[in-house]
Amino acid sequence: MSSDTFPQLADKMFNFTLSGSTASVLAPRLGRLAMAGRKPISTPHYIPLTSRGVVPHLSHDVMQDNTSIGSLFIGLEDFIEKQQQFKKFSLPIPIYAVPTAPHESALRKFICVPDDLLLIFGARREPPITCPTTNTPTSIAVLTSVGYVQLEATQYVEAIQKLSPDIVIGLADLVLGQPPGNKRRMKMVDRTHAFTTHATDNLYGPDISEHSRSSAAYFAPVLPLDNTQQQLYLEDLETDLRPFVSGLALYESASLSIVPESLGDLPRLLFSGPDTPHDILRDISLGADLLTIPFLSLLSDTGLALNFTFPSSPESKPSSEGPLPLAEDLWSTSHTTDTDPLTASCPCYTCQNHHRAYIHHLLSAKEMLAWTLLQIHNHHTMDAFFFNIRESIARGTFNTDVQTFTQTYAPEFPEATGQGPRLRGYQLPASGPSQPRRYAAAYGKLDLAAQMFAESQSSLATPDTDAEGLEEHGFAKKV
Repeated sequence: MSSDTFPQLADKMFNFTLSGSTASVLAPRLGRLAMAGRKPISTPHYIPLTSRGVVPHLSHDVMQDNTSIGSLFIGLEDFIEKQQQFKKFSLPIPIYAVPTAPHESALRKFICVPDDLLLIFGARREPPITCPTTNTPTSIAVLTSVGYVQLEATQYVEAIQKLSPDIVIGLADLVLGQPPGNKRRMKMVDRTHAFTTHATDNLYGPDISEHSRSSAAYFAPVLPLDNTQQQLYLEDLETDLRPFVSGLALYESASLSIVPESLGDLPRLLFSGPDTPHDILRDISLGADLLTIPFLSLLSDTGLALNFTFPSSPESKPSSEGPLPLAEDLWSTSHTTDTDPLTASCPCYTCQNHHRAYIHHLLSAKEMLAWTLLQIHNHHTMDAFFFNIRESIARGTFNTDVQTFTQTYAPEFPEATGQGPRLRGYQLPASGPSQPRRYAAAYGKLDLAAQMFAESQSSLATPDTDAEGLEEHGFAKKV
């Protein structure tokens, strides 16, 4: 396929523009990603992560009213858990059975999000759970709530066509949990190359009618390998596949340095899993445009409230005790009577309406509202963080501001001291047939309870029990 015979896919629907001339260098850069009918995203920015289409602890109305979230990342493996059961009865998977008009998105209707929210769609959730290395030339392994299954490349293309997301992340043959060997690296490149060619052919190729052609923007994966190991694949992205690629999906920070110059004007979505704001700043300094931040929801789960600012404010100076903490542990008993907001002068809903002592109480009582309020605050803090990063880049003070930030704040988050909410099923994947129960039994058998009650009758105190008997039962002490 040649760009001379087929116009670029995203000319009408998708647009990414860069400010200045930093497209092809390892440097922080400003941009704007826009798609028809969706909220534009100023870059650098982050993409909020979801569980089954929902940001953990935030209902859609709370998210819309109290956050500035304008995009979501959604994994297909969240929705195909009953695949085998529905095949047995010749029924479609529920997300595929949503009735839609030609201009509507089944994915958007199924998870019930506003029309202006940008939906980014991938095969696997983020961060992915390590799967067995059973990828094949035509499929990858995914983890559903009923176990591991193989997702065929053709099934993934069909899902894109049926669900109509805004941006789709191409399939990649990735090895998680262990470094791949030399032979495995060659397979990774060949398979990813084949996946990309197959998807672009079937979604946007010249043989696809205008009515059937997908409107989703395709982000081609760049593997976490050296450029020499995937040279042929990268060259194909520059030439034959270039008309159909709207962006790049990268899986480690080092991959930012191997992006070919001719692809430098494409948005770069980085799935590197940064552990701290310092990692985020490093990735942005190398030219990342969009990032996923798994630690954001993890910190809310563990009761930590973000309290850093960028650039560091004059009052945010390291004390004699060392660098300032990146977050506050709301489980700490020091907050029992603390009526200060989570962060001074923070305009988020949580800080304007509640204080630390209240959230500490909610956490201690295991009230779900605690994690909702923490999510609102933490997402607002991250929004402000990225807004100030863009301002810093525009001023030309980014490198200086990063250095000051590094000197001001601790290199790691404080260790969590409390217990988070109940884990979601995919967060505790099966480790084998003899794996212990994930959760203690909440209820017992009635006959067993009756037996225990009968056995205890002989030792129960009665109205006729004397003082010595009451003392034996712990009611009082004889004096």
